[in-house]
Amino acid sequence: MSLLHVIILAIVQGLAELLPVSSSAHVIVAEELMGMNPAAPEMTLLLVMLHTGTMVAVIVYFWQRWRRAFFQSAAGLKNFIYALILATILTGTVGGVITELIEKVALRGQPHAWVEQLFGRLDLIAAALAAVGILILAAGLYERRRSAENQSPSEITTKQSAWIGAIQGLSVPFRGFSRSGATISAGLLLKMPKMRCEDFSFALAVILTPLAVGRELLRLHQAQHAHLGLMLTSAIVPSILGAVFAFLAGLVALRWLSRWLEHGRWYVFGIYCLVASAVVLWLWHSHHWIAGL
Repeated sequence: MSLLHVIILAIVQGLAELLPVSSSAHVIVAEELMGMNPAAPEMTLLLVMLHTGTMVAVIVYFWQRWRRAFFQSAAGLKNFIYALILATILTGTVGGVITELIEKVALRGQPHAWVEQLFGRLDLIAAALAAVGILILAAGLYERRRSAENQSPSEITTKQSAWIGAIQGLSVPFRGFSRSGATISAGLLLKMPKMRCEDFSFALAVILTPLAVGRELLRLHQAQHAHLGLMLTSAIVPSILGAVFAFLAGLVALRWLSRWLEHGRWYVFGIYCLVASAVVLWLWHSHHWIAGL
């Protein structure tokens, strides 16, 4: 794993993690194209550090906005916390049930059956990209039609937070189903103001990211690879460098996302996801065709 590879993956992760285009899909494809093994222990550590870098970028970028939007009154803060808790519970319920079904049914009989074993499947990633692309496109076109309506800030309703949390749950087991794309799109379809959708979506990310990182570390520990400690030690410095580049790329991505969302260009991300789905499907088909020769 060269430093150039680390920097490339960090920039891809930082941009794609916070743009609604699925970071996991882009990172996995980038790893495949560079001949890297996504399942290797050092790659897992790198991914954990990249997620950490983007999470810090989210906090730095949104902190003042969260203070203005949710911390100005006790009632506003209470509503915000309640919405976050409800959405997170729904995410865990939906994502957990689907993950259990995959691990107990689709991966039945395999030792250390983890849903992450399917994350390298380009055909599944292509399907998830297509699904979220359609969702983003529909939400973007719907938002453009109602752009003249009053979108003054309002409290997040129970219905809105529940639906957003449930939709976010689909991003847990299905790589390619963009978390930010799905949650912001769900908010737009539920008639939330654009900026409120963005603020709430990335507040949820700050909660979900440490949980996802913890699961990755647990999976890495249970894998019990030989010479695991030596491999991880050699990956510490590149991983820290990757976190820094992911942080910087994340700030750029957030600025980009905010401007396009504010100017009614959200639907363009949906078109991109559909094109990316076709490209990933072509890569998958080409790989199988070459393997069959």
